[in-house]
Amino acid sequence: MNSIPLVFWLIPIASVVALGMAWFFFRTIMKEDEGTDRMKEIAEHVRKGAMAYLKQQYKVVTAVFVVLAIVFAFMAYVLKVQNPWVPFAFLTGGLFSGLAGFFGMKTATYASARTAHGARTGLDKGLKIAFRSGAVMGLVVVGLGLLDIAIWFIVLNAVYEGEATALVTITTTMLTFGMGASTQALFARVGGGIYTKAADVGADLVGKVEVNIPEDDPRNPATIADNVGDNVGDVAGMGADLYESYCGSILSTAALGATAFAMNGDMQLRAVIAPMVIAAIGIFLSLIGIFLVRTKEGASMKELLHSLGLGTNVSAALIAVATFAILYLLGIENWLGLSFSVISGLVAGVIIGQATEYYTSQSYKPTQKIAEASQTGPATVIIKGIGTGMISTMIPVVTISVAIMLSYLCANGFDMSLSAKSISTGLYGIGIAAVGMLSTLGITLATDAYGPIADNAGGNAEMSGLGKEVRERTDALDALGNTTAATGKGFAIGSAALTALALLASYIEEIKIAMIRAVENGKQYVDAAGNVFDPSNATTIDFVNFFQVNLINPKVLVGAFLGAMAAFLFCGLTMGAVGRAAESMVQEVRRQFREIKGILEGKATPDYGRCVEISTRSAQREMIIPSLLAIVIPIVVGLVLGVAGVLGLLTGGLAAGFTLAVFMSNSGGAWDNAKKMIEEGSFEGKGSENHKATIVGDTVGDPFKDTSGPSLNILIKLMSMVSIVMAGLTIAFL
Repeated sequence: MNSIPLVFWLIPIASVVALGMAWFFFRTIMKEDEGTDRMKEIAEHVRKGAMAYLKQQYKVVTAVFVVLAIVFAFMAYVLKVQNPWVPFAFLTGGLFSGLAGFFGMKTATYASARTAHGARTGLDKGLKIAFRSGAVMGLVVVGLGLLDIAIWFIVLNAVYEGEATALVTITTTMLTFGMGASTQALFARVGGGIYTKAADVGADLVGKVEVNIPEDDPRNPATIADNVGDNVGDVAGMGADLYESYCGSILSTAALGATAFAMNGDMQLRAVIAPMVIAAIGIFLSLIGIFLVRTKEGASMKELLHSLGLGTNVSAALIAVATFAILYLLGIENWLGLSFSVISGLVAGVIIGQATEYYTSQSYKPTQKIAEASQTGPATVIIKGIGTGMISTMIPVVTISVAIMLSYLCANGFDMSLSAKSISTGLYGIGIAAVGMLSTLGITLATDAYGPIADNAGGNAEMSGLGKEVRERTDALDALGNTTAATGKGFAIGSAALTALALLASYIEEIKIAMIRAVENGKQYVDAAGNVFDPSNATTIDFVNFFQVNLINPKVLVGAFLGAMAAFLFCGLTMGAVGRAAESMVQEVRRQFREIKGILEGKATPDYGRCVEISTRSAQREMIIPSLLAIVIPIVVGLVLGVAGVLGLLTGGLAAGFTLAVFMSNSGGAWDNAKKMIEEGSFEGKGSENHKATIVGDTVGDPFKDTSGPSLNILIKLMSMVSIVMAGLTIAFL
């Protein structure tokens, strides 16, 4: 076996510690009282509905995975254009991603009633239960992710012992495991998003606008489906989403490290494991941040945000310092510059998070102005929200652009020559910046997963008839959750942009490997100038010139247009899916109010199961076409337009997808918190025409922020992953 540094074993150790602490937090939560019999009954309804949905989703996803694994096996063993380990790596990526979502959702369904009961004692008690429940999700994601990476690295390192290009082969093969995670994540995000928003829109439009009953009122037939949706969409879907972001950033950076330092075996190995070690240290520092989160009774929104911010900011500051030590001790060339690349990623993450908070929190003017617009009706609320979302894209886009340039320049010593060495090390810097941004995912995901748990706690408190004081506390936790969820989505989208750029560079390397493999099998490649592809001189610059990857080539431009179109087509399909599912839900809720006598008087029980069934069936049916889109488009473009077209596709998809995702997530978050602001008493409060206007805005924003927007960051990475895995097929048809 190739010699593995002793420091590598910190990676599996950190993953086991993360999983152990997740188990510890889960057991601690389970010891908390779930409350009254009514609270337990409601929690059980939600738990059964969530698990039933997830079971159905996994059946559909399993069928897709089996088909794709067979395709990869055919490519590997029959066509000989694929590494034979690819089908197995793909399957484990999907399995671990699904497990991350499952464990996180299981914890959330047990935590909501306990959070509501904790809120009966005090705000701090409710916050701790909800946040540490979210921490289970965060720690499970990073623990399973690093464990899978460590196992595959050890296995493949043993298999390719002694080969000159072993590390390049190992890291590009492991990227396939990232594709499995991305495929599972997209189905989870899209399916869960359709489920939750169909129920949410149906419950709000009929219950709160037409019948004028409170949110989460037990008389509303869609309220259980709404609470189930929070778990399957915002917990299970989000967990699978950020699992693939986390793994994708580490794997793409490792692959770039193998290329950038290919001429130095010992340095190459250290560059490959560096992102894994940074992520491992990030686990320990995330745990420190988790234990710092606490608050006081009667805390304001800004104080609650400060409580969560303290934990995340301390963890981020500590990993920034630790990175310098890690890269120095590993002895990596230009360790100081690469450390600043990581810092640029961390700072970018903080800036994007703060910008998202500013544009979505009711503590600041943009959301306050949307609430104020309710005085002139729902149309102005929608117009103001769309405008706010569009404006909110500026800071994240500029921030990511600056971070890309800084991380690139810091990594290559500010070398602007565009030599092969300069480009390779610069791209490695961009990749490691993405790792830095996600290195403390254990706590940043905890702040995100906390949101739907707090939301469910509020629903449980309302349906259980707990006192006004308890509901005020759960509302405060819920409003905080809306902001942290929006911040988490912005953070995930920002990291997706850096990761997708690193994956684009990895695609170039995989194409070169595929071409070398084809040349060894007797095939020859000649460019437009008559130059024969030489495997011994396959530099990045030669590659770009060989395929004419420039803006004069119409294949690149057409690919870019198709990539931008893919982002909008995907959003259109998912928005349409939510609309159709919501229509069915609205009709069902109206039918029950009309036909089941005594519901509004509290004398009859609604048919909650029928609404759960509608959401489940709609999500299963509607999620397939949008999810397969990300897989089919890169394959078709690769076969028709070749490598130049694929690079255009990935570039266009990244630029359009990133900007569109920020716009949709921030608009949705702002609409939601404008509604919350009025529910807390501003502009005539609950039940007023102003309140109804913001409810309409919120229902428009629901699929924006919880279905289409957050799914886009998976789309842009999955298209890159599919392109990498299908590189051999693309080359075979040149």
